[in-house]
Amino acid sequence: MVEQLLINDDDFYVPDANQLVTEDDTPVDNFASAKQQRLLVGSLYSSIQQQTFLAEANVGIYYTDLQPPIVPDVFLSLDVQLPQNWWEKQNRCYMVWRFGKPPEVVIEIVSNKEGNELEKKLKIYEHMRASYYILYDPTQQLGQVLRVYELRGRRYFETSENWLEQVGLGVTLWQGEFEGRQDVWLRWCYQDGTVLTTGDERAEQESQRAEQERQRAEQAEQRAQLLAERLRGLGVDPDTLS
Repeated sequence: MVEQLLINDDDFYVPDANQLVTEDDTPVDNFASAKQQRLLVGSLYSSIQQQTFLAEANVGIYYTDLQPPIVPDVFLSLDVQLPQNWWEKQNRCYMVWRFGKPPEVVIEIVSNKEGNELEKKLKIYEHMRASYYILYDPTQQLGQVLRVYELRGRRYFETSENWLEQVGLGVTLWQGEFEGRQDVWLRWCYQDGTVLTTGDERAEQESQRAEQERQRAEQAEQRAQLLAERLRGLGVDPDTLS
C-alpha cells in the first residue's frame, strides 16, 4: 500500500507525487492485447481532430493515494490534455486529482480468468466513477465477448447499448485486418456504425480515392478521343468546335 503523504497548499490536499509509483516497467501484455490497444488508441488520435482528449494504454490511474494505481488496458478522458513537461514525476501517469476528473471510459481486454475484471476491477472503476467500463473478452473466458457497464448514480449497470452517449462514440466488433493480422477487433465507431479509422486506413482510403479519380480522368480522356475520331470520320474537325 502506498504511504499517504500530504502537501498543504492553502488547505488544498495534494498527494506527494514523489512518493507514488508512476511506472514499474513490468511487461504484462500478450501480442493480441498489445495490437488491440494500439488499434483503440491510434484510431482515436487519427480520427478525432476537434475534441481535446487523452487516450492511452497501460498507463496507471491514481484515483486515491491510499491505494496503488489501477492500470486499464485502455482509457479515454475527454477535455483534458497532457501537461507540457510530461517527464515530471507528477505528470507521468493519470492522477485524478491533477486532471480534475476520472476518465470517461476504461477498457479491459480479457485474456484469462486471473484479472478480477468482473469483481475487484469493476468495483474500483465504479468507485473511481468512470462513466463506462468496457470488457472485451475475445476468447470468452468470462462468458461474453463484449460487456458494457454504464455508471448510473453510484453503481454500474450492464447495458446492451454499445453507444456511449456521454462520450459521443460507440464500440463495435469489427472483422478485418489490422497490422497484417486478420481477426475480430474491438473498435470505436460513430452512431451510424462507421468505425474510426487508423492513420494507415485513412492513407489507404486516400490512395484508393486518388486511383479512382485517375481512372475516371483516364476514361473521360478515352471517351473524348473516341468522340473526336467519330467526328473526324464524319468530316468534322473537333478542334474547330467551341
